[in-house]
Amino acid sequence: MIIEFKLLCKNKTFEKLFKNEIYQSRYKSVFLKLGNHSVLALIALIVIGGATRVMEAGLACPDWPLCYGTFLPLNHMNLRVFLEWFHRLDAFLVGLLILFKFILSIIWRKDLPNWLPKIYSLLVFLVIFQGSIGALTVINLLNSYTVTAHLLTAFLLLITTITINQNLINDEVNKSLIWWKILLFFPLILTLVQSFIGVRLSSTWSTHLCIFFNKQCQILDTHKLFAIPISFSILSILAISIYKQNLFLKNWKYLCSLMFLLISQIVLGILSLKTNLSEPVFVIGHQLNASLLIAILTSLIFRNPYLNKKINPPFNSVIVGLKS
Repeated sequence: MIIEFKLLCKNKTFEKLFKNEIYQSRYKSVFLKLGNHSVLALIALIVIGGATRVMEAGLACPDWPLCYGTFLPLNHMNLRVFLEWFHRLDAFLVGLLILFKFILSIIWRKDLPNWLPKIYSLLVFLVIFQGSIGALTVINLLNSYTVTAHLLTAFLLLITTITINQNLINDEVNKSLIWWKILLFFPLILTLVQSFIGVRLSSTWSTHLCIFFNKQCQILDTHKLFAIPISFSILSILAISIYKQNLFLKNWKYLCSLMFLLISQIVLGILSLKTNLSEPVFVIGHQLNASLLIAILTSLIFRNPYLNKKINPPFNSVIVGLKS
């Protein structure tokens, strides 16, 4: 009886390990590739949305979801119409990509971790919610709160997608470094808040009112003020990682990128104000930097800071262990 029970346990363990090996060798790489494409597409979507806002093209297509009643409005095409049309097209393609990943997770659910189909269903919900807000931005004629919610939902989609990718990569999490993750949460939250204020600035024309008429300057002043705690928190993270040495060596690409983005973000913000927001390249670059800051901070939070490329033991060694 005891021997049979041991054999049954070994068989179940073997079956579980075999399923995990199939997931590692076949499905994991597929979801990682699709996830990487999703991250790039979402960042592009956020930047194009920023360009659409800067170029005042948010209502270039007066109807939704079509543009001038057609999928491709060639008769009305100009730069503003193209930006709004392309923004919608990119959003549609991102939605299809996320829906495709969700369908794959349902088809392959027997060989996947239980959390994967659940979190993809959350992404599908966020896509539907994002599309609804996109429609409201047109219906409500670019209402400031609707535009802000539209951007923050896009950031939430980006954060969730990166979190999935990092969980797919990380098979082991170093729980002793919870303090490191908490430390990284501060600049992430602050950057999201500053992005929220930034959208309020552009959607309420507060920057122009402050620069030209010295009115509603409190929103612009608050946006500037948030640069101080963000800079301090990122510099603190960099200093602590250098002090820990190994922590910096394992994450130097992310940390150096973080420092570069912080400096360029400040420079682009100053240039945007110095040119009275008349140079779209500075404003759009400012939006791109914010997206990249959020992406890198999220990656640092949810990745294993001491990640090795080969974490899982080879399948042959598992079989040897079962035989013993």
